[in-house]
Amino acid sequence: MIRVGIIGCGKIAQIRHIPEYLDNKNAQLIGLYDRTTERSKELAHKYNVIQYEDYHDMLNDDNIDAVSICLANNMHAKVTIEALKKGKHVLCEKPMATNLEDCLEMIKTAKENKRKLLIGHNQRLTKAHIYAKKLIENHVIGDCLSFRTTFGHSGPETWSINPGLNVWFFNKDVASMGVLADLGIHKTDLINYLLDDEIIEATAVLSTLDKKYETGEPILVEDNAICIYKTKKGCVGTMTSSWTYYGPEDNSTVIYGTKGMMRIYDDEKYAVKVLLKNGEKIDFDLETIQTNDNQTKSGVIDEFIDCLEKNTDSVLSAERILPSMKAIFASINSYISGSTVRIE
Repeated sequence: MIRVGIIGCGKIAQIRHIPEYLDNKNAQLIGLYDRTTERSKELAHKYNVIQYEDYHDMLNDDNIDAVSICLANNMHAKVTIEALKKGKHVLCEKPMATNLEDCLEMIKTAKENKRKLLIGHNQRLTKAHIYAKKLIENHVIGDCLSFRTTFGHSGPETWSINPGLNVWFFNKDVASMGVLADLGIHKTDLINYLLDDEIIEATAVLSTLDKKYETGEPILVEDNAICIYKTKKGCVGTMTSSWTYYGPEDNSTVIYGTKGMMRIYDDEKYAVKVLLKNGEKIDFDLETIQTNDNQTKSGVIDEFIDCLEKNTDSVLSAERILPSMKAIFASINSYISGSTVRIE
């Protein structure tokens, strides 16, 4: 039995972490912490668990084996490193951190303390993405030539425990990045995962096209990001993330190969569609992907607990996610410099 605490009780904790820990027979939710004391107190009473007044009290509690870090982006590295040094296994929400140095320090600390560090990239766990990866590995569409992957919706204004035009996602001091860290990291990581490859070059445009604070001033983080990526194996494609898709959410990926193409979550009926250049068509009816309005079990918590119970490596391990973070930081540097950035 893995005994767990959650640090941060905002929307992601309430929608995914808390209910998914409670649903896992090998996990025991011990306690909660949130800087808004009333919030954690109310939730602790609701679920009959401990309410910690300070997250350090949780980290010092020997009854806690592992923690979920569900804080704003700028706190991920600090609290993760503290938790690892206290001997806790850590599941940290994405993005891993707000700079590459912190990402590397998190991984180093996990290794030094012989603890597991997983990052909550749920897109690696969807049935369609797992199946699509197998099809690609089996060369059903041949060798990858190009791709386009997109994640866009109308914005995070309602995806917060404190909804509105001043959500923490729009606060540059807290979030550091905008849509690139919220949605873009998912699809960047997905390309590395699906293709069993690594992005080695990034050319990016980051823009604030429409989002404004309550004052009417444009937000200080990007609400749109368009990146051109090149992978180690030579595949070239685009990653688009947006908070200004004012209509149905787009969470699609298309892979173009030497034998044909594969469309993932790009059809209302079929999660994966394969269209070969010989005219053959193969449809796979697997599942629909999560949206902000249709939340389903992410699989992240089950993966974390299973990894700890069996002491195995995980597809969500920080080491596996690191190349995606490098691509994100390269994209930011590309926009700042106005040039293509090669990842060392």
